[in-house]
Amino acid sequence: MDVKAEVATVMDDVVSWRRHLHERPEIGFDLKGTLAYVSAQLDAMGIPHEVNDEHSYVIGWIRGSEGGRTVALRADMDALPVQEETGLEFASKVPGRMHACGHDAHTAMLLGVAKVLEAHKGDIKGTVKLVFQPAEELGTGSKVLCEDGVMSDVDEIAGLHVGNISEEAKPGDLVFSLGPMMATMDKFTLKVIGHGAHGSTPQASVDPITIAAYIVSGLQEVISREKDPRNPAVVSVGKIRGGSAFNIIPDTVEMEGTARTLTNEDRDFIERRIGEVAEGIAKAYRADIEYKFFRQPPPVVNDRAVAERLVAVSRELYPDDTLIMTRPVMGGEDFAWYLQEKPGAFFLLSNPLPVDGRCWPQHSAHFALDEGQFHKGIEVMVAFALKELGAA
Repeated sequence: MDVKAEVATVMDDVVSWRRHLHERPEIGFDLKGTLAYVSAQLDAMGIPHEVNDEHSYVIGWIRGSEGGRTVALRADMDALPVQEETGLEFASKVPGRMHACGHDAHTAMLLGVAKVLEAHKGDIKGTVKLVFQPAEELGTGSKVLCEDGVMSDVDEIAGLHVGNISEEAKPGDLVFSLGPMMATMDKFTLKVIGHGAHGSTPQASVDPITIAAYIVSGLQEVISREKDPRNPAVVSVGKIRGGSAFNIIPDTVEMEGTARTLTNEDRDFIERRIGEVAEGIAKAYRADIEYKFFRQPPPVVNDRAVAERLVAVSRELYPDDTLIMTRPVMGGEDFAWYLQEKPGAFFLLSNPLPVDGRCWPQHSAHFALDEGQFHKGIEVMVAFALKELGAA
């Protein structure tokens, strides 16, 4: 089969599907319109599928000959609470919501993969399982699917992410990793409990604002002076809340942040040291601490054998645009939960579209995608599924 030629026949549909979804973003597990739309497209293709309304996902099957293996291909469907500012003619019609991470493209591209594979299912020895999942942005969508048993009959899984993710990639590159690819998405909260006073009498207080500032600085020392710099890790405080007036020292300050690591060993270390550093600083200044660490998706660590086969497929199609990354991405992805269940691999398609002269990052109100590159990701997934199931 000429994969490029076959994919070319569905690209008008892919762009149309993507723009429909882009105009109608939905968030988290509340994806009623998206579920109905995906289901309608699968119905039109004659692809058997089930819609799980309780947990907001769609599972489809392209069944070839009996007795073969099952390869899952995944797309996420949820958007973000972002007000779009791209100026695109198909910009979001829903105030305060936007597909600012590319999940509309993932969904449309997997529908394109499905349409091509369904037309050639006679060549497939086994089953392609289509996984359209919710709530990737919450870090829990794929975990819910795993708990529902979606991966129980799967032999391996592949997925992709579009956009402006890897700093190593040029536009049009297909980016792979043979091992660790993306970091954890962990969250932590810290509450500094001091004692308030009037701003003119700081000696009467245990000032939680000053103590919080020391804690923020102290956490950066964990990364710069306690972690091996050859093993990346990030601790960032993204939110601080405290105080009610310019001349009142408050009783408490609350902080929230994220920790990103690439191994479970580093994850354990960072979780422990955030608490120890915060408690030590607070104690030195006579304050107390309430600390919570929330483990979200683990690192995305590709199975080397599956990743190598994906790379081989990509190199056959695009030898000059296939890149093996040398530095993992410190962003996270809940695809990691699938990789805890079964062998698989994740890859990236670099296809940012400039807006106002700049290629914007994921989650930006100006984030946009070059639809002219979608075909590359679809071709890799189609060719991979066919090769894995004995059709190529």
